[in-house]
Amino acid sequence: MRYIAALLLSAVLLASGDARAEGPQRIVSAGGDITEIINALGAGDRVVGVDSTSNFPPEMAEKAQIGYIRNLAAEGILSLQPDVLIAAHDAGPPPAVAQLRAAGLQVELAPQGDSVPGVQEKIRFVGNILGMPEKAEALAQKLELQMKASLEIASASKENPRVIFVLNTADGAPLVGGRGTSADSVIALAGGVNAADSFDGYKPMSQEAIITAAPDVLLMMSQTVDRLGSVDVILSRPEFQLTPAGENRRYVAMEGILLFSFGPRLPQAVRDLATALQQKGG
Repeated sequence: MRYIAALLLSAVLLASGDARAEGPQRIVSAGGDITEIINALGAGDRVVGVDSTSNFPPEMAEKAQIGYIRNLAAEGILSLQPDVLIAAHDAGPPPAVAQLRAAGLQVELAPQGDSVPGVQEKIRFVGNILGMPEKAEALAQKLELQMKASLEIASASKENPRVIFVLNTADGAPLVGGRGTSADSVIALAGGVNAADSFDGYKPMSQEAIITAAPDVLLMMSQTVDRLGSVDVILSRPEFQLTPAGENRRYVAMEGILLFSFGPRLPQAVRDLATALQQKGG
């Protein structure tokens, strides 16, 4: 009996050792792209907490919430007793990240990736942390194949429409995505040209500047349109009425977490946006 008990104990210890070898078992994820990658790798059941941008897949809403990715609280994260925090490159604030590391928590900030190679790098980065490098490589290769199909759709367009992405109009002048933004990247991948190419980042854009930019298409997040009540709230503004987008009522409204995911669903986002940009207004 003692021999059998010893064998059983050894089996249990071996199994627990294998589990540890598979990587961290209690994960906190900060960043919608990071959370999507973790789930795509099949490790969603290990996630014990997520930030407010982690809305896909829907079951992530049932996880403990740790706040906005750039305004994390160390105490709330530590209370979940995680093995690791895997976060997007811009997670913060820096003092909270430093506090987490000082407490002994493994904190891993992913590389920034607003391109196909960049997303592949993020996938491999997360896969290595999870102890799943083979699955990560397979997912990265799958992404590349899917992107080829999406880019073919984008390149099939007979035009390269000038697109302006409006984040919001909370302070009067529309807040627009310029060079170096996620909006700039996804517009280019979908076969469009960013009409707001005279500045970097997200900035308010004047009426004169918008009219001069002459966008063919207005791009917005569907959440923003819902909050405003109608896309006409934007299109009826004088600066947009005097653009091709306003004159032809050409606009695209897409779910924000898909449009700017830059994770495993990037091929779908590019395909959907490219298809929408190829449609004429009405």
